[in-house]
Amino acid sequence: MRTRRISRRAVLAGTAAAAAAVSLPLGQGRAQAAATPAKSGYRWRNVVQGGTGFITGVLFHPSVRGLAYLRTDIGGAYRWDDRADRWIPLTDHLGWDDWNLLGVEAMAVDPAHPNRVYLSLGAYTQSWAGNGAVLRSDDRGATWKRTDLGVKLGANEDGRGCGERLLVDPRDSDTLWLGTRHDGLLKSADRGATWKAVSFPAAPSATGQGVTLLLAVGRSVYAGWGDSDGTSANLYRTSDGVTWEAVPGQPAGTAAKVPIRAAYDRHTCELYVTYANAPGPNGQSDGSVHKLRTTSGKWTEVTPVKPGGTTADGSTDSFGYGGVAVDARRPGTLVVSTNNRWSLVDTLYRTTDGGRTWTSLKDGAVLDVSETPYLKWGADKPKFGWWIQAVGLDPFDSRHVVHGTGTTLYGTRDLKHFAPEIRGVEEASVRQLISPPTGQAHLLSGSGDIGVMYHERLTASPSRGMASNPVFGTSTGLSLATAKPSYVVRAGWGDHGNGASSHDGGKTWTPFETQPDPAKSAPGPIATNADAGVLLWSFGTANPAHRSTDNGATWTEIPTFPKGAAPVADPLDPTRCYAFDTTTGTLFASTDSGQTFTARATGLSSGDTEFQLVAAPGRTGDLWLSLKGDGLHRSTDGGATFTKVSSCHAAHTLGFGKAARGASYPALYMVGATDTVTAVHRSDDEAKTWTRINDDRHQWGWTGAAITGDPRVYGRVYIATNGRGVQYGEPA
Repeated sequence: MRTRRISRRAVLAGTAAAAAAVSLPLGQGRAQAAATPAKSGYRWRNVVQGGTGFITGVLFHPSVRGLAYLRTDIGGAYRWDDRADRWIPLTDHLGWDDWNLLGVEAMAVDPAHPNRVYLSLGAYTQSWAGNGAVLRSDDRGATWKRTDLGVKLGANEDGRGCGERLLVDPRDSDTLWLGTRHDGLLKSADRGATWKAVSFPAAPSATGQGVTLLLAVGRSVYAGWGDSDGTSANLYRTSDGVTWEAVPGQPAGTAAKVPIRAAYDRHTCELYVTYANAPGPNGQSDGSVHKLRTTSGKWTEVTPVKPGGTTADGSTDSFGYGGVAVDARRPGTLVVSTNNRWSLVDTLYRTTDGGRTWTSLKDGAVLDVSETPYLKWGADKPKFGWWIQAVGLDPFDSRHVVHGTGTTLYGTRDLKHFAPEIRGVEEASVRQLISPPTGQAHLLSGSGDIGVMYHERLTASPSRGMASNPVFGTSTGLSLATAKPSYVVRAGWGDHGNGASSHDGGKTWTPFETQPDPAKSAPGPIATNADAGVLLWSFGTANPAHRSTDNGATWTEIPTFPKGAAPVADPLDPTRCYAFDTTTGTLFASTDSGQTFTARATGLSSGDTEFQLVAAPGRTGDLWLSLKGDGLHRSTDGGATFTKVSSCHAAHTLGFGKAARGASYPALYMVGATDTVTAVHRSDDEAKTWTRINDDRHQWGWTGAAITGDPRVYGRVYIATNGRGVQYGEPA
């Protein structure tokens, strides 16, 4: 999953920062707790899409049946609730300033203490991202204590499918190990409350992989090293917790350059390691699987299929190896995954004889995606999956195998029939939201990687899957004609066109007959005017916007439209359109259906591309402008003048919903601050006063992309998150 680069306040620095003294509450508790009222009186739930993001790790607890944890690259961590048959989110309490911590770098459980679980958090290692943190829990993630680190972690960078990089020492449950990308190896002697750097024989390099995995093998600890050049050592071990040595005889060469994951068969005393020539999930073209008999030091290559062959279409069958999991009940039985095998599609290989022979589980697999139809990606049949680096094998059921992909977690209970085991997990990075005033669907959403969805129900994955004809990866624009709400247009990144229209409210789509040249390389925001007669399409700061009056059959340039701005249509007057130039802080308006734009209000805040302009429904010229730290501004004269709203300290995104009983103005919903806390607010009196409607358990990191109320249901609000899908709230 991709995410925006957003600068936020840094967290505490120092190699051993002090632990937080308070417990942090779980975002959502037991199976039905997602629907329990927040302290604000609102009930918060996910709009069900079904996964939609990269599952980077899955971890079965070795000593408790039905207990497992899952991590994602930008959407937090989850615990499996076996009774409810669903995943429970564990990190929804992380708020606006902690957006970077929704990326989970690694997880660890304590085999001797089943209620203990640990998370290392931090999505990016760049200078604009905050430092990482470690969460520790004594109640399976119901509450947390936190320690802020003095180093950065990279849960949404290359190598995010490696691991786990966090480990409870097999000889002492109070001792934890944490592998970092640029800062070597850290150790804690007090269950993660404090950390310090320890000596490690390898030095970090600019590649940013560092320690790729940590694993207990008996009473020893093994560490993978991702910054090797292919000839130097990349697997180390310690038997005393102090001194480390390179493991003798380890494989070398391109196919064994980066150790991705490892698993230990305690019955045979054999350690299995998957390798690739790059950390993945992209960029791998070679790889291998090796095992080490720890009692003798003998290495044996057990690679199921060596990369480099030729496929039926003549392309090279290039890939690496990713996940590995051993069967706790059957000696010599394990599964490994290929990764980045795009042409032939990735697979799981299973062996029951220690790697002498292998069977591809994909070859006989029967896939059932009826619960998440989008996984067909506009085709007739779903695929077994790409980006398979997370693999789990249930220690209490040898036939229960799961594997993560870029969009879901597949599972099987008989090694043949696979279906998503993803209930409760929502990881979409949502960009646009529309709640139509009429029709079957109460919501249309546009997301990164999975395009546009038509939500005929909020409690089930859309039956039509992603919008097709064409299928988009990332959505860049979504707009509805207010006077003709059956007409919707969308734009985005696609291989078979970048724009489409719908005449049935978003159920079915038809690609534009033509599209401007910049659409393929820079598709941007799109808008339809109120009566569906005009389309305005923007293509970034390097290209002029274009206009169509025939549903995309022909297009003309708009020289006076501010390049890169998002077009906004007046909800009542089809001749009026608006755009806010964030580079100059100028509001532009058109009174001739978008043929020409002229500057109106000037001197507003500038320089931030995330400023947002919205028009109040049912009114002409009633504009609201969210300027982040400069607050919320309003114009009632079509953008000629703006007045700052005194009730807002900061405003990031604003939307409208059905008016409260007795109110003449639509309800306003805002992600912003009325004092110093960024939160979700509702106003029933035109922004004179606000009520916070989320609470500290329901924050979901960064929520600055989009928000909208439901025009048919007072109090219902939809929030776009960057990794936790669409959240919707209703008064309890």
